[in-house]
Amino acid sequence: MALDRRWPLALFRGAIPVALGLLFWVAMAGGEQQRHQTLQQGQPEADPTQRRRHNELLMAALREAAETDENVAQRQVPWRK
Repeated sequence: MALDRRWPLALFRGAIPVALGLLFWVAMAGGEQQRHQTLQQGQPEADPTQRRRHNELLMAALREAAETDENVAQRQVPWRK
């Protein structure tokens, strides 16, 4: 049984998308650590003053929800206190 001449060409054509996918994956994964650090810095837990302000806003929202009979979760989006 002789090797068909179309097999190497078919293997080459099949390897091109795999190689491109691997290349894109490596390019995207390279910035993953930096993106993770950026997200970590944006969390309120990263800075004590941000955490305190976040807790104050959360407690104010809970206090307002407890004082009213209105369903504050169903308010329209641009609501103000």
